[in-house]
Amino acid sequence: MSSRGLALAPPAKNVVVYRNGDPFFPGRKVVVNQRRFLTFEAFLNEVTKSIHAPLAVRNLYTPRRGHRVAELGDLQDGCHYVAAGFEKFKKLNYLNHGRKELRGTRNSEGLQVSTSGWLFSPIFHSCRTTGSSHALGCFYCSVFRNGDLLSPPFPLPLSKSTPLQWDALLATLTEKANLRSGAVNKLCKLDGTQVSGGEELVNGDYYVAVGNEEYKKLPYLELLVPQDSACRTLWYVD
Repeated sequence: MSSRGLALAPPAKNVVVYRNGDPFFPGRKVVVNQRRFLTFEAFLNEVTKSIHAPLAVRNLYTPRRGHRVAELGDLQDGCHYVAAGFEKFKKLNYLNHGRKELRGTRNSEGLQVSTSGWLFSPIFHSCRTTGSSHALGCFYCSVFRNGDLLSPPFPLPLSKSTPLQWDALLATLTEKANLRSGAVNKLCKLDGTQVSGGEELVNGDYYVAVGNEEYKKLPYLELLVPQDSACRTLWYVD
């Protein structure tokens, strides 16, 4: 066998991909394995599925300056990229998406609704610690996607002063989670216990959005959240 036949494939790389022009999408981790993806186009097809893009992904850009990535070899391990179709790169603060979710409009109940459908307290920006959030009547949780060990949890800010409609929350989770299995039908604690109502949600805790399938008990917290204890509580907040 020739030495060329024994050549090792390049090591796999882990990258995070955002959707072009979407300030609320938290990014998806994608593994770049050149043994699996023989061409750049094949990798872009996988990105299309991974981020649930409405149209086929045809270009990748760097998130800050919008430089176009031309081939697989240009991707750097641990870096972030923005996926787009044939449209122009849209310059947003992709790397700090959590701050943008404070923007929105008020609904009839006094809550703010972001363009992605999220409900959150008008004073969420002041809820930086457990103590202050209780005092102001607002709190937040973090939600993983069932069986997904590539995507980080997304924030779920809520108001204690307004009764929570569970069906509305599940609808919002469905839109935000984008589960491969479809609609979110239940919310579970990390031990698999199903949450039956908003009164069971605990400020600063982590939960898993689940569809029709069974809950998958996986090390979500250990693999997807920074190890620093402080970061595990406020990792997506200033």
